[in-house]
Amino acid sequence: MILTLLVITLIASAAVGLVYQVTAGPIAQAKQEKVTTAIAAVLPAFDNQPGETRTEYPVDGGTLTLYTATQGADTVGYAIETFTMKGFGGEIRLMVGFLKDGTIHSVETLSHNETPGLGNKIERSKSDFSVQFEGKNPADFKLSVRKDGGDVDAITASTISSRAYTDAVNRAYTLLQSLNSQNHE
Repeated sequence: MILTLLVITLIASAAVGLVYQVTAGPIAQAKQEKVTTAIAAVLPAFDNQPGETRTEYPVDGGTLTLYTATQGADTVGYAIETFTMKGFGGEIRLMVGFLKDGTIHSVETLSHNETPGLGNKIERSKSDFSVQFEGKNPADFKLSVRKDGGDVDAITASTISSRAYTDAVNRAYTLLQSLNSQNHE
């Protein structure tokens, strides 16, 4: 009986290992394509490959990734892959596009585990929540929900997700401001 269980266990673990080997590449490629699509969605027109300008910054126990978009020799904006751990369902990952002056061009949700029908309204396909950030410069648009004294209209019955979303956008903006201040010193 022990020998039978051992053989079954070995076969099952080999099968799981094989499935992992076969699917690891396509999964990684799909994730990269999602990031590339999000970069294009959050930035104005560019003619370089922002994915090749990837720079990572450790922040708050995670990593922010900065992509620079150019048109000719001019920088037209920055896409920052950001995160927050304050979501109702845990981590939320966003791609935030900024113009050179720090104005938010657009925001796309990369991943989350928020409640369907409530918190998942942070996705552009589920509601217009993210549209309120477009064209706003956090220098004069307070990135917190109105309940907390900010300028962001929270999703009804989903204040936690709304707060988390603004936290992630604010984290990206803070990185951008930090880099801009370093470049001007």
